[in-house]
Parts: sequence; C-alpha cells; structure tokens
Amino acid sequence: MAWEQWVALAALVLAVVAVVIGAVAWHAVRSRTPPFSVTETEPERHARPGPPAVVVNPSKADDVQRLRHLIMQTAAEAGLEEPMWFETTVDDPGLGQARRALDAGASVVVAAGGDGTMRAVGEALHGTEVPMGIVPLGTGNLLARNLDLPIGSLRETVATALTGRDRPMDLGWLRTEPLSPADEAKVRGREDASTARSADWTDSGEASDIGDLDPAAPATGEVPAPSPEPDKEHVFLVIGGLGFDAAMVSGADDELKAKLGWIAYFVAGVRHLTGRKVHATAELGDSGPGEPFTARTILFANCGRLPGGVVLFPDAQLDDGWLDVAVLDTRGGLIGWADLLRKVTLQGLGIRKDRMPYTTGSIEFRRARSLTVRTDEPEHVQVDGDLVGYATAVHARVEKGGLVVRTP
Repeated sequence: MAWEQWVALAALVLAVVAVVIGAVAWHAVRSRTPPFSVTETEPERHARPGPPAVVVNPSKADDVQRLRHLIMQTAAEAGLEEPMWFETTVDDPGLGQARRALDAGASVVVAAGGDGTMRAVGEALHGTEVPMGIVPLGTGNLLARNLDLPIGSLRETVATALTGRDRPMDLGWLRTEPLSPADEAKVRGREDASTARSADWTDSGEASDIGDLDPAAPATGEVPAPSPEPDKEHVFLVIGGLGFDAAMVSGADDELKAKLGWIAYFVAGVRHLTGRKVHATAELGDSGPGEPFTARTILFANCGRLPGGVVLFPDAQLDDGWLDVAVLDTRGGLIGWADLLRKVTLQGLGIRKDRMPYTTGSIEFRRARSLTVRTDEPEHVQVDGDLVGYATAVHARVEKGGLVVRTP
C-alpha cells in the first residue's frame, strides 16, 4: 500500500474516532445530572425589600472601580436601589461585611471574589432566606461552575446576581477534633501547622457559631496548646476533604495561582503524587466504624464538577440533602494516577461501568447525611480550597436547604 493510502486510512480512522468521541461527549452533556434535583418551576419567592449589597474581595478584581460601576449601572437598569458596597480585608474576608449588610436590610448580598469569599458570605446568610448572588473572580470558581453561571461574561454574571432566580441549596459543615499532644508534635514546625481549631486558617475569618464551640486559636506557625473542647464547624459549599487534595491545596503557590489560575493546583499536586497514603476508618451516619482502608484522598461533596470540565461526582446535586463521599486510591506509581484520571474522564462522559480487566486506580462512592473519618496519622484537611489544618478526626454533615442562591 502506497504512503498516500496509509495517510488516507489514518485520516479516516482519526475521523471515525473523533465522531465517536463527539457523540459520546454530546450524549454526556445532554444526559448529565442537573445541578439541582428540583427542576420543575417553583413558586416565586416574595422579594425582600431593601437595597442590594456587594461584598467584594478587592485582591481578586482586576479593576474594582470598573466592577463597581458595572454593578451600579446594572442595578439602576433593573430598577433596584443603589447597592451598598463592602470590601473584604485580611482580618475579615467577608463574614463580618455580610453580617453588616444583613443588619442594614440588604435584599440580596452579592459575593464578588473567589470560593473563599462565597463561603464567608454564605456562612453569614445561612438560615436567613436572604439570597446570595455570585460574581466569580477567583482561581477555581467551583460554586459558580456548578450553578451553571455565565462565568465567561462579567456583565451577565452581575445581572444574574442582582436579578436571577432564587433557589435553595444545601450546605456542608466540617468539624475537626483537636490533635493529641503526640500528634501535635508530629506536625510541629510545618508551615501550615495547626490543630485546625482556628478559622483563621480559612478565608471565612471566623467559624460557625453552631454546636459546641471553643474560642478560635491564634493563626500562627506554632502549634497551639491542646484544648479539651470541640472545634468549631467550617461551612463548605462545594467540597471538603483530607489527604492528597488538601495537601495539593496547601502546596499551591499564590503567585502561580495568579498566573495560571486553577492549573496551579495541579502543578502543586504533582509534588504529592508519590506521597504516603491515608490509613483510616469511616463511619457513615449511625452505622458505626467500618473496616480500615487506605486511600490517597477522601472527599465529601455538595456538588460534583471541578475546573477543566472534570466531573468527579456524577450524581451529586446541590439540593438533594446528601453528601456524596468518594474514596480515591492508586497503586503502581504514575500508572495508577493515569488510570484514576481515565476513570474520572470516562464517568464525566457518562460511562460509569469500567470494562478494563485490570486497573490500578479506584474510586468508591457512598452517600451520607453525616460521617466521621478517623486517620492513623495527622492529615491535611481543606474546605472549598481553604486549608483548615491537620486532623486525625473529621466530622462532616449536610444541612438541606441551608442557603438561598441566585441562579440564571
């Protein structure tokens, strides 16, 4: 066969492969799980009187004045009162500003920033029925992606935040137990050393006042003295976890995030691919402790999509009242990670059943209203991309309909 014929044959094969991949991808897009379980039209909520309020993280905005002008203009065009304006600070990344907006009678509080800003504002609005609008300006913008917000257009996201549809969504809550003195000694001296008792390790600046709480520990590089009281709860809107994912968050460079966006997390993750595994037990609800297992990472999700179009939790929905739990593991070094990536990619395309006879990467899914994970060694813990610290005991739960959000 002449070389021209080989080239033509290769082109034909590539064309067929492209058509098949395109068909599968189109089917996946059409049949993927919608972000909300309630899809029928809901009764309109009575609009709350009062002006809109905006809580903006100025470090995330390219041009704060331009953003402010756009929000003011959009509000005026919609016949709304002039929006109140609050900027976050290092000491208060959004929680206090959102609470002041509520006290001033805000009809909606718009969080303009990254996922940390969303989490802080969401914590303040929890249980109030005042909706949270979202203007994503961060690195990952995970909540905005899962809400199908028009993140490619700043004007459209502002319009949605001010005038969109109000929908209830679930909230996740995560609490860690204080480390024992022996475990504190194991992590002493690390850059992010913490017993995870302080919300200063997260962007919310303050932890929840739900449940049995203790005062926040100082945010320093030193390990604080052990406390017999339980830790505060940290809210998460998208995903919490421990192990590899939290170590990746811990290792992400701020300058690299500013240059590369969410890809910086993957760059940081490469350094942890060959790290040690998590040895743990998990208790789902009141089931009691399960059998010991090993994993690279353990995740608790409120929704399922990650940056880059990755669907990690294909069945997760924002209002279904469940935490979707995933235990991810690999063996065989980089081969195992490649196999795990293959599995994640296939399930994102709607292919749930893996027909490979031998695999080196695994994903196991469970669902729970609450769960407790206990590990043999102190592990990194994160919520929505914010590092909480180290812990050997993590408690997570879901609160159905705990927050109202603005959607298209």
